[in-house]
Amino acid sequence: MGGDVAVTPEQYVEGVQARLASDGCNPRWETWGWPVLVGRRADFKVQWFATRLHLFTVVMAVPEVTLAAAQQFTVQAQQYAKDQKGGLPRGMQTGVAVFPALVSSRVDPAALAYAAQGQRVQFACMARPTVVDTTTGAVGAYRGNPMLGLIYAGYLRKKSELYFPTPAGPGDDT
Repeated sequence: MGGDVAVTPEQYVEGVQARLASDGCNPRWETWGWPVLVGRRADFKVQWFATRLHLFTVVMAVPEVTLAAAQQFTVQAQQYAKDQKGGLPRGMQTGVAVFPALVSSRVDPAALAYAAQGQRVQFACMARPTVVDTTTGAVGAYRGNPMLGLIYAGYLRKKSELYFPTPAGPGDDT
């Protein structure tokens, strides 16, 4: 991390918003009782057995990230993505992936470990939680190759790395 002062959670989320916009995700702000940034894109690939994957990115800056908060936000974001997908039912040549991301300057190490532990899978819906600590520069996110959803692993890893880089210091791009 460059410099002596980390970016604020709000600055980091602004950077995510810019990265989502440049990647064609049409980011917008919604209110879930608090401001939440939501981006969405859909991609179709023959190598995915001719399926379309709808990728949702749901990001929120919070005062503190606990393990319970990361778990709850993952469940909420996964349900939101399933509810918003529309079109063909999940599993019928279509799937859903979601990055539920919490950003804070105070992060419980257990929340970082939870995010890096693996993706959470429900029928035709994968969640890869992300936790960003703007103070330490840590980004907790699963970037492995799971058994379920393996064909999407490289794509999801690339998008995760694009949307959620290590927080930069002053003068650096976030």
